[in-house]
Amino acid sequence: MTTALAAHPVRDCSTMLRRQLRHMQRYPSMTLMLVGMPVIFLLLFVYVLGGTLGAGLGGGRGDYATYVAPGILLMTVGTAVSGTSVSVAMDMTEGIVARFRTMAIFRPSVLTGHVLGSMVQTMLSVAVVACVAVLVGFRPAAGVGGWLAALGTIAAFAFALIWLGVALGMSAGSVETASNTPMPLMLLPFLGSGFVPTDSMPVVLRWFAEYQPFTPVIETVRGLLMGTPVADAVAAFLWSAAIALASYLWAIHLYNRA
Repeated sequence: MTTALAAHPVRDCSTMLRRQLRHMQRYPSMTLMLVGMPVIFLLLFVYVLGGTLGAGLGGGRGDYATYVAPGILLMTVGTAVSGTSVSVAMDMTEGIVARFRTMAIFRPSVLTGHVLGSMVQTMLSVAVVACVAVLVGFRPAAGVGGWLAALGTIAAFAFALIWLGVALGMSAGSVETASNTPMPLMLLPFLGSGFVPTDSMPVVLRWFAEYQPFTPVIETVRGLLMGTPVADAVAAFLWSAAIALASYLWAIHLYNRA
């Protein structure tokens, strides 16, 4: 009896995950945008601006490709929030959630399916963008352990931001609003250490760049991939945990109130 009750939430979450994966197959445009936008920025910064920016770092185009790749990977994660928000808003506005409420299913499984489906989509996109980065000159020095640690850091931050995307989608009154609300998250890597070192920025902007959540995550991923000392790992973990917890509580509150 206990085993059957325990399996019920797992079964329902698996069903909702399969639903999201089928949506990904039927509507690939969101996945293409999730991959395409970071790749375009990667090519722009490496091939158009990389020579000048690489010289500013004391190297060349290849050195800048290595520097900018972690920021592009985190931009991929930030872009995923928009897709999650839109997907949740569509469910809320089209009435499917009201139908789920009349069924004997594990209530949080609807949101869990969105989160797990977005995690799969995001990590696959990160893998594709990382392969493109290697093709354009990204040369990480990390071994297997460094790669696993970097991917774990990216996955933890993605999990946090995806829950934020769920909450934003729940709070949006329409799909259009849900697509626009997460846009500032896509800009934060630009206002951090993703593309240039923070010590090259004016004082006020440098202060913001150093204390916003993307910078410690980018620096942690960069250090793990390049085999250099990692000083921001604790801050990256704390930011991921804080965003995940606050977003989860916000999303559950909105879902129960809806």
